[in-house]
Amino acid sequence: MCAHQIDRPADLDVVRESYDRVADNYAHMVATTGMGDIRRHPWLKASIDAFADTVSELGPVLDVGCGPGTVTAYLAERGLDVSGVDLSPRMIENARRLHPECRFSVSSATDLDLGEASLGGVLGWWSLFNLPRDVLPQVLALFARALKPGGHFITGTHVGDEDALRTEAYGGVPVRWTTHKWQPEQFVDLIEQAGLRPVAELRLPANEHSGPSVVVMAERPA
Repeated sequence: MCAHQIDRPADLDVVRESYDRVADNYAHMVATTGMGDIRRHPWLKASIDAFADTVSELGPVLDVGCGPGTVTAYLAERGLDVSGVDLSPRMIENARRLHPECRFSVSSATDLDLGEASLGGVLGWWSLFNLPRDVLPQVLALFARALKPGGHFITGTHVGDEDALRTEAYGGVPVRWTTHKWQPEQFVDLIEQAGLRPVAELRLPANEHSGPSVVVMAERPA
């Protein structure tokens, strides 16, 4: 239970079940197509490298919505004290299988029990877009409280104005989740309202796997 109660998304169980169904296909696609693998995407890798350099001496790092653990493992290779959590038990099974040297656990972003100023860094790497528009600000505020002064948050998300219902994913597997898209200015404003100071922003055009997106890094002011 969170010290600061966060509203439970009404579709949480449906979203969890959907990600459980696609977890094996997703892990396979990351390995075979490069989708989701930052090593194959120079600008995304550069963003994560900048984050790693910034938080390396600040304490533990938490990868929220880690999926099969690709970014968690990369940060561990960089020497960070990092662990990953994900809503989907099957995603975590894949993460533990693929990266047995790393620490992973099952949890929703809305159920995390994070101590005040306990983390040097937090990631929400394309993992927060399923949160309803009234829940995301609560989660961002939780991350802001959990960061040490000078700690950093990095996130990437889909750009747009709409709430898009997805009914199949990653090889035609039936799913049901909503992708809540944000304009970069709106997204940055939410991060600022949570108590964080944006320090960098990267806007990316659509590619073969996704529509336009944005990466934002922000810090908890000292």
